[in-house]
Amino acid sequence: MRWDIFCTVIDNLGDIGVSWRLARQLAAEHGAAVRLWVDDLAAFQRLAPALDPEAEVQTLEGIEVRRWATPFAAVEPADVVVETFGCDLPEPYVAAMAARAHAPVWINLEYLSAESWVDGCHGLPSPHPRLNLTKFFFFPGFEHGTGGLLIEGGLAARRLAFQSDEHAAGRFLQSIGVPPRTKGETLVSLFCYPQAPVGALLDALTAGGRPVRVLAFAGTPAAEVLAARGLAIGRREGALMAHLLPFLSQENYDHVLWSCDWNFVRGEDSFVRAQLAARPLVWQAYPQRGDAHRGKVDAFLGRYLEDANPAARANMTTLWSVWNGFAAPAGLASAWAACGRAEYPELAQRWQQRLGAQGDLATNLAKFCAERL
Repeated sequence: MRWDIFCTVIDNLGDIGVSWRLARQLAAEHGAAVRLWVDDLAAFQRLAPALDPEAEVQTLEGIEVRRWATPFAAVEPADVVVETFGCDLPEPYVAAMAARAHAPVWINLEYLSAESWVDGCHGLPSPHPRLNLTKFFFFPGFEHGTGGLLIEGGLAARRLAFQSDEHAAGRFLQSIGVPPRTKGETLVSLFCYPQAPVGALLDALTAGGRPVRVLAFAGTPAAEVLAARGLAIGRREGALMAHLLPFLSQENYDHVLWSCDWNFVRGEDSFVRAQLAARPLVWQAYPQRGDAHRGKVDAFLGRYLEDANPAARANMTTLWSVWNGFAAPAGLASAWAACGRAEYPELAQRWQQRLGAQGDLATNLAKFCAERL
């Protein structure tokens, strides 16, 4: 089965991160011949350093990567066409889809959400207003009745082997320039949008009662705040020390998440990978006008915390609300002070074990499309 996946890079990392994971899993586990069309190869290269951002056509890890340029070159459409996150396909390509003897299966891969309405919209058809084409909406999700999450085969076993080896995290972190952690030190990864109250979080960590080391990525908003405070060079301030990391491959980013005690993540791709890491997490949803993203945050927390005790539920809700701008930063200090309790790692492990019960997204998508060809 031939696939064309189209990706417009919006937030530099999340869109292409999901598209690249999907393309690789379809090729590696389902024998798909995949062309990945990307409009910003420079952003893509940050996740895939071997990529040539100047090449119009190249092959990377078995995937044919094409520059999505305007005007769009004439090509034969694939059997399955995936537009990620509502990006508009080039008109000449859509016309070519309609001209085929057998129309391709056309998928709009939507954003991830835990909101209840997703189950009812997943898989719905949308006929084209003029052409003999039908687009299907495919929603990632956490429950049966959705498309599931991107979880490649063997991931849980690799993670468990890494986290069960008491020396694996130390070896990995040293390989990317992070010195060994001190006794009792909490390791925190920090990846966020500019709107996050990073300064307030650093104040809370600095004043906390246990040593903390923050790992942030060069060129991100968190790194800028750390640098402004003189904390980007391994100097300790109160309980806090920080290190800047280069941008890493997706595999090595997983290793960062597996190594840390807490992970602050953003958007969609890092959000899912943090859940699969079985470590406590704090998610910053993509900020929308009028706090329209609050529904996504509340819906996920409702599922994630459904078996948490009342104190843990209240504390985690405060932490996420402040981080997403729904509450005043003053609540961060007390919320973080309560995060050393054992129930948070246990909660993260229970949640990770639930994921994938409805199958993984690539497998569900491949089956959905095969049934319609």
